[in-house]
Amino acid sequence: MKFSTKKLVSIAMLCAVAYVVMMVGRIPIVLFLKYEAKDVIIAIGGFIYGPLTAFIISLIVSVVEMFTVSDTGWIGCVMNILSTCSFACVAAYIYKKNRTLMGAVGGLLAGCLLMVIVMLLWNYLITPIYMGYPREAVAEMLIPVFLPFNLLKGGLNATITMLLYKPVVSALRRGGFVESQDPGHIDRSQKIGVILITVVVLITCIFFALVLKGVI
Repeated sequence: MKFSTKKLVSIAMLCAVAYVVMMVGRIPIVLFLKYEAKDVIIAIGGFIYGPLTAFIISLIVSVVEMFTVSDTGWIGCVMNILSTCSFACVAAYIYKKNRTLMGAVGGLLAGCLLMVIVMLLWNYLITPIYMGYPREAVAEMLIPVFLPFNLLKGGLNATITMLLYKPVVSALRRGGFVESQDPGHIDRSQKIGVILITVVVLITCIFFALVLKGVI
């Protein structure tokens, strides 16, 4: 993977934006679980430069978070990296192999699915250690708490990434940081259909989050 000066600057900007989003955009959902949209920025970076870049941004942001605002230490850092990479790296890898609208959608869906599976497993293994919960209690929370939270998180990550990717890439391209990339022919009706579905899923996720918080 070659790192030109423009690419390094772009990656640094994405790291900074992801960190700021993490700092100011933490939304408590249920119990100690909070949603933050930094995975969206990391996924966009992966879509632009590939899965290795998504991993690098995730690693940098998670380590900086560990030393600045996190109260879960290295365990929280590892969990952050696992969660982000299982979503963003998988989505970026699939999109890299198929740079079309359907490739992006398929990558994001695959990333959501893998993230849910990975985080259910690792929450069962790790949460009793750093939260002090009995493993039996954590096992009882997997389906009613961790599963809906991670489905919500994956759905929000995927839909927001779909909505922001093109504007972000266009801005970076105008600034000369990203070279023009040919995504292949996109049928207008197909594009409109995906956008409508994305908006519906996003609205559904917002209502789901409000239900989990007990607002409605």
